[in-house]
Amino acid sequence: MNTRLDHLVVAADTLEQGVAWCEATLGVVPGPGGRHALFGTHNRLLKIATPVFEDAYLEIIAIDPQAPAPARPRWFGLDEPALRERLRTAGPQLVHAVARSPQLDMHRWGLIQVGLQPGEPVKAGRDTPQGPLAWEILVRPDGALLCGGALPTLIQWQGRHPAQAMPASGVTLQALTLRGVPARAATVLRLRGVEMREDDDGPGLQARLTTPRGEVVLSSAG
Repeated sequence: MNTRLDHLVVAADTLEQGVAWCEATLGVVPGPGGRHALFGTHNRLLKIATPVFEDAYLEIIAIDPQAPAPARPRWFGLDEPALRERLRTAGPQLVHAVARSPQLDMHRWGLIQVGLQPGEPVKAGRDTPQGPLAWEILVRPDGALLCGGALPTLIQWQGRHPAQAMPASGVTLQALTLRGVPARAATVLRLRGVEMREDDDGPGLQARLTTPRGEVVLSSAG
């Protein structure tokens, strides 16, 4: 059973810096997002969907300075000192991709069977003007990302998907390459429209987008 790209994750030292980066790099101001009380983060969102990447969006995420420290490590490796230093010195960057699963437990077990530990299912949610959002997502207890961030985190939405309320942004995702993902893991995920390569000859994540500023390629560090 296939998974689909749900969203790309761009991490920023502060959300304000992430918004400024989006306007300077992609030529658009991201739409509203919200706060994640469980992980002490907040975000802004931008629809990047195409027929291949249906309902895909880009998430700009940062640690929420107004939130208390969470009881567990934050998701997407946001507590890792090396990443925090890169965000402070080099600015926002693409760090990860999240894949939508119709059967989260099945895909989780499949990854475990090929020797990967994608984390435990965590229930999360937030309120929006259109109503509550709810989802279940795999997060490792240490908050770390696997395969240098190239192995997607798996999510299963409960009810409506957030991209359904997002207007077209003028930015669309044309291609996504993930490098350093074991072939057996790629077979488990069968991620539609995404090139998943076992070699790590290049950045772990590379996304090609069409934007008001022309074609833009976003790459992760390394």
